[in-house]
Amino acid sequence: MLRKHVVSFAALTAVGVAVLSACGGQNGAAPPSVDTGTTPVVKAEDVSSEGLSLLSGTAKSNNAQANTGDWAKGSDGTANTAAKDVARKWVALKASKAGALNPVVVNGAGLTLYRFDDDDANPSKSVCNGECAVTWPPVTVERGTKVFIAGIKKQDVGTVRRDDGSLQLTVGGWPVYRFNKDKKPGDTFGQGVGGKWFGVTPTGGKAGVPATTAPTTPPPANNPDGPKAGSAILFDDANFSDNGASQGVAGNGCQNLARPNVTSSISATGSMKLWSEKDCKGKSLVVDGDVTDLAELKFDNDVASIFFG
Repeated sequence: MLRKHVVSFAALTAVGVAVLSACGGQNGAAPPSVDTGTTPVVKAEDVSSEGLSLLSGTAKSNNAQANTGDWAKGSDGTANTAAKDVARKWVALKASKAGALNPVVVNGAGLTLYRFDDDDANPSKSVCNGECAVTWPPVTVERGTKVFIAGIKKQDVGTVRRDDGSLQLTVGGWPVYRFNKDKKPGDTFGQGVGGKWFGVTPTGGKAGVPATTAPTTPPPANNPDGPKAGSAILFDDANFSDNGASQGVAGNGCQNLARPNVTSSISATGSMKLWSEKDCKGKSLVVDGDVTDLAELKFDNDVASIFFG
């Protein structure tokens, strides 16, 4: 990967075309739109029946408040009991890699998330209670919690009511958990425990099990009848990594990037067309939704402009 000169930009989440109508250019094209941290951004959220707000992107790219959400749980991933009011402000689900598992879902602190074979996915049911839930803390939420999603389709994210009445997140119908022996990003000590615990893939499958492992990156799709993206968050590194910089772009028509030719992964809802040169020229690629690693599509560090609509 080419060396990337990093400048931090607050990433945009999904926004309506009307938000940027005042910036429209000629012939339906709008000038570049990047949130520098000073421009108010209207965030479009999908609100679930349980009152959860589902937003595309990572916690960092959505400007999550420090010491809240997954970040309030400490480096070992253990929830701070005294801080439950801030610990449940948000949670993050991100397709990534951990150890030999690729892809696998991790939380906002980068800790691996797991599924349990004794649970059910259709309908969703969690049977890990009591001491089990101490070893395998369930990923719980409450009404009003924001759920940041990168590399996972929103329709694959759900909830299940636990025996104690709390609400647990599901991926592909499977309730998801942390493992209390995983202390840092990349740890996968829970993989294969008892022959029933496995890292969970972005579609709810068992990470590291070839028969059910989902592809790392959704294949590009040109679906003219499907939903169109109106915005995207572009990450300088693959797997929506927050170690590098990110930039947001939104609007209608052709949008030039403030920092071209540095993008390696993209979080978006709907289809869009990527171009290798400004003003939507050069080589192009149509993608639909999140892209975990543009290198797999031979478009790494090539995005200079995007056509929305």
